[in-house]
Amino acid sequence: MDLRDFIRVLRRHLVVVVAATVIGLCSGAIVGLVTPQRYEASTQLMVSVDAGGDSTAIELTQGGSYAQQVIESYRSVLTSSVVLQPVIDDLGLDLSVAQLAGKVSTSVATPGVIITATVSDANPGQAARIANAIGDSFTTVITDQLERREQATAYQIRIVPVQPATVPTQPAAPNLPLSVALGAVVGLAAGIGVALMREVLDRRIRTLADVEKAVTAPVLGGVAFDPKASARPLIVANAPLDPRAEAFRSLRTNVRFLFPPHQTAVFVVTSAGPSEGKSTTAANLALALGESGYRVALIDADLRKPRVAGLFGIEGAIGLTDVLIGRVAVSDVMQRWGRGTFFVLPSGTVPPNPAELLGSDAMTTLIDDLKAAFDVVIIDAPPVLPVTDAAVLSRLATGVLLVAAAEATTTDNLTAAAARIEAAEGRVLGTVVTMLPIRGADKTAYGTYGYGALAKA
Repeated sequence: MDLRDFIRVLRRHLVVVVAATVIGLCSGAIVGLVTPQRYEASTQLMVSVDAGGDSTAIELTQGGSYAQQVIESYRSVLTSSVVLQPVIDDLGLDLSVAQLAGKVSTSVATPGVIITATVSDANPGQAARIANAIGDSFTTVITDQLERREQATAYQIRIVPVQPATVPTQPAAPNLPLSVALGAVVGLAAGIGVALMREVLDRRIRTLADVEKAVTAPVLGGVAFDPKASARPLIVANAPLDPRAEAFRSLRTNVRFLFPPHQTAVFVVTSAGPSEGKSTTAANLALALGESGYRVALIDADLRKPRVAGLFGIEGAIGLTDVLIGRVAVSDVMQRWGRGTFFVLPSGTVPPNPAELLGSDAMTTLIDDLKAAFDVVIIDAPPVLPVTDAAVLSRLATGVLLVAAAEATTTDNLTAAAARIEAAEGRVLGTVVTMLPIRGADKTAYGTYGYGALAKA
């Protein structure tokens, strides 16, 4: 995923990211408001070496080195009972040693010999008193107990208060601006994480790259989403200047390269599942080919849910099924549409055995007869995954045009559909992507195919 893909994912899930950020910001504000006030007072204590007036340089160096070596041990002593119990007794604190140790934090500058003891308390004056009392107790413990020597030595360890604790005037917590900022950052990170997870789990086709990964056949074209498509499905005939009509003409141009030399081209148009635009694609592609002067036959082979007759507004009660069972001749039910050499063969009566009819010798004979009379035969077949009709027809055709709907068809279903066609000894010649978004994060994902005009339509 490159930067553009990442930005596209964020735009696609912008509501989730913004909502998570707002929730994090509000949570941070609530935490800041309900957190009780806490004050911090700090005292600084330096571990020094008294080497005497006649000490040599080596002795001074050894003393300083010793102080740095024991500083971490002294830091642990600061929160021990031997230091804190006298503080509790002197100040009359209603705390145990463990409770008081929980209020104390220590730090040592690296490298250095200064220990900082910080005390947190709800009372600022109490925090300062405890911090100074700890400093005094620590000094007594170190000098009178831990570093007390029976014999004179070249140097002595002393604890020197560098900065006594003062009464704080501002609380250390809550820090409302920091809490709000941290909440917003955490919420933003969570929103981005959710967006990325949803993107990984979402298997729907969104870009042409998704289609190309799912099917090895090339993408032959794409058609933009049109909310009025149901009102004007035959866009090539009804609105020839519409960008969608031009998209079907671009598809026609690419499909022409798939024609077998000196032979009639037979294309099965199908999809992985229902409602992905296969019938509309087959009808408009046939119209676009007819505009170019080709003799085109459009066959409605979707014998389960036929749509072609309804799209063209013709009688569909008698058609393909009646031809296959020998009830009528194909010339009697093939209907010319328009003034050109474009003919439509509706599905006819819905049979109880569609797959058997489409795989029969009568269907093979019909295709051969149509190949002798037409330049192009377009077959609108049922979806591949629910039924086997399209796979059966693919063996009789030059190849299959697999239709996929953007933001509806999943890559898994598209791959499975192509595999099923190939398993039936058919061949997927290319894919057509329908319902391309013209707004939002994904509208630029199809810029490679020059649909910038669609986004402005």
